[in-house]
Amino acid sequence: MNDFWSGIGVDLHLEPDASAGRRAGLEKALRDAVRDGRLAPGTRLPATRRLAAELGISRGTAKAAYDQLVAEGYLVARQGSGTRVASLPSPSSEAPQTHAGTRTPRFDLRPGSPDVGAFPAAAWLRALRRAIATAPSLAYDYGDPRGRIELRTALSGYLGRARGVLAPPESIVITSGYVQGLALLTRVLDGATLAMEDPGLPFHREVVRRNGGTVLPVPVDARGVRPDALGDVAAVVVTPAHQYPTGVTLHPERRRALTDWARTRGGLLVEDDYDGEFRYDRQPVGAVQGMAPGQVVYLGTASKTLGPALRLGWMVLPPHLADAVADAKLHSDHHTETIGQLALAELIDSHAYDRHVRACRLRYRRRRDQLLERLGARRPVRGVAAGLHALIDVPDEAAVLARAEAEGLALGALGKYWHTPGRDRPQGLVVGYGTPRERSYPEALEALAKVLDA
Repeated sequence: MNDFWSGIGVDLHLEPDASAGRRAGLEKALRDAVRDGRLAPGTRLPATRRLAAELGISRGTAKAAYDQLVAEGYLVARQGSGTRVASLPSPSSEAPQTHAGTRTPRFDLRPGSPDVGAFPAAAWLRALRRAIATAPSLAYDYGDPRGRIELRTALSGYLGRARGVLAPPESIVITSGYVQGLALLTRVLDGATLAMEDPGLPFHREVVRRNGGTVLPVPVDARGVRPDALGDVAAVVVTPAHQYPTGVTLHPERRRALTDWARTRGGLLVEDDYDGEFRYDRQPVGAVQGMAPGQVVYLGTASKTLGPALRLGWMVLPPHLADAVADAKLHSDHHTETIGQLALAELIDSHAYDRHVRACRLRYRRRRDQLLERLGARRPVRGVAAGLHALIDVPDEAAVLARAEAEGLALGALGKYWHTPGRDRPQGLVVGYGTPRERSYPEALEALAKVLDA
């Protein structure tokens, strides 16, 4: 007997075993649903009268099944609150095991994430309400693979005034984050060789490879990526405003050399402006795209300003690539979800986005200042006053990371960012000061200082 348990406050597919009898079959079906998680702990079950009417059984049979499962500990019955699913111990909690390297750290100073606790929930909710109230009905249909025109228009203005990017709406494609933008571009370049910074994020290199591209390492020094080492490549992926992970800013001479290379060789610059809004000792450095919009693909994201969960990014493309990338987007996921786009457009147009970025800039500047003050002369902190991470030189990463793990402290290591890791490579700690919550940050710094003192 197959029944859909519907119309009684809970939708659940039950398969009582008719051969076992009505009561025993119902008991087993409910017991199995609790065991395999289809009925979660705390779920309120329907009254026995309603359950009996829906399943075509007597109320006495339903009550007897409930009573049996209460006696076995699967259900809990309380006067006034009905019958609910009990909280059962999971298999992992019954037999806990400790595995090396899997313990949740007390303090997380790994790089790559902002303080997600600072997400502007109230401002986002207001923007979301306004966006939904004014959105046309077609906004809920399949959309333009380039993204909603409202967001592309809002970004056109914002990127121009805040980042110096020449971004007409028709040149913008909205993506589900930076990674999708890099993947789409690699696909459009069709097996081309891309130069990528060394050191740089290994995950991004893997994205290029998995989408048909070839990766060539190009060294980074104190002035940023070296244009003289590019070789024969179709494109170079760079982080000019704040190189990841060394923290240097691309020198003006290198900027000019890169744009000259792109013009004379017909090459492409791929500008990853992942945290370009966060500069603390001066006005943020403008994007390279403003110097050569015909040779630069600009990629930005809301992941560092708002939060990675939104999955909202954008590409500003030269005219000869815009249609091809939009077509690749169409055949990838059709278009990025619409409601978040409309909310972000409203947030930008109301200048709530600017206010939030300024507040974050002050918060992260204070955190970086605290880091410098707390470490003092223990270790020099490398990288310009920008972004959400800093680099600290250490002679032996493995030893420091082992001490950090013993203190419940998670850190990033420079070693994993090299294209070809090795003991002969410079070593260091990549410290992310954006990740911890405000209240735990001072304790995290104390743990870091203790590890370095050891």
